[in-house]
Amino acid sequence: MTAPELAVASPDGFGRMYRRSSHEPPTVPSITTVIAQQPVELDGWRSYMAAKHVADHPDLRDVLADPAQMRRLVRTAVDASEAYARSAAERGDRVHSYGEQLALRALGRQHRVEETREALREHGEEGFAESMDRWWETFEVEPLAAELTVWNHTLGYAGTLDLVARINGRVCLVDYKTKGTSRDGRVKALDDKVAMQLVAGMKAEESLVDAEAGTWEPWAYGEDPLLIAVAVGETEYAAVRVNPDVRRHHWLTFCQLRRVWGARVDAASAGHTLLPLPPPPGASAS
Repeated sequence: MTAPELAVASPDGFGRMYRRSSHEPPTVPSITTVIAQQPVELDGWRSYMAAKHVADHPDLRDVLADPAQMRRLVRTAVDASEAYARSAAERGDRVHSYGEQLALRALGRQHRVEETREALREHGEEGFAESMDRWWETFEVEPLAAELTVWNHTLGYAGTLDLVARINGRVCLVDYKTKGTSRDGRVKALDDKVAMQLVAGMKAEESLVDAEAGTWEPWAYGEDPLLIAVAVGETEYAAVRVNPDVRRHHWLTFCQLRRVWGARVDAASAGHTLLPLPPPPGASAS
C-alpha cells in the first residue's frame, strides 16, 4: 500500500498525524489514531499466539524439566506472537497495494498490478488477490479515486480512504480489511469499528490535490455515499454496508474520541505530571 504522503508518526508518541503539505509540520491526528483512543483488548490474542507456539514446539517435552530452557522457550514464544502480528500487518499492506493498483489500472493511470500480485504470490498469498479480483468483478466497481487523503477542519483530523468508487450508479466509500480464515473456510467477520472509520471519511471537508504544493479541493463526493467494508480473505471476500441508521451514533463516538486525543495532548504539554516530594522541613530521617 502506498504510504499516505502527508502522514507522519507523531514525535511525541501520539500516533500518526497529518500535515497540510510536504513542507509543513503535522497538526491533526489520523482517523485511525483517533479510533485507537478506544481501548482494544489484544492481550488475549497475543497470549493465545504465545501459548500456541509453546504447545506446538517440538522440543516442549525435553525442556519441561529444565527451568532455564523453559524460560528461553517462553521468550521465543513472546517473540513469535510479535512476529505474527508484524507478518499480518505486512500481509495487509500487500493486499491493500494490490487493491490500489487495480484501481489505478481501471483509472487509466500508471500501475503496478502484476508487480503487487507477484509480491502476494511470493508469500503464498495469491488467494487474497483472487478474492479481491472477485469483489471487483462481481460488484462491477468503477473507481473514482484510490488512496484519497481527506481533511476535516471542523473537528480536526485527516485520513486516507482506500477507494472511492461508483457501484450500481451509487457513489461509495470503500475500506478493505485483510482477514484470516475460520475453520470452516469462511473469511472472518469484520469489527463494527470499521463503521466509525468510514463515517469519519464521509465527513471529510476537503480532499488532497497535490501533496507537494499543499493544494486541496472541497469534498466532491456528497454527504450520503454508500459506506462499504470488504473483508478480503484467502478463500473468499465478504462485503458489508454500514447501516445508515447507525451512522450518527458512530460519528458521535468518533467526535468524543477526538476530544480524548486532544485532552491527552494537552495534558502531556502542560508539564510533568508527577514531581518528586521531599520530606517536610525538619523531619527526621528514619
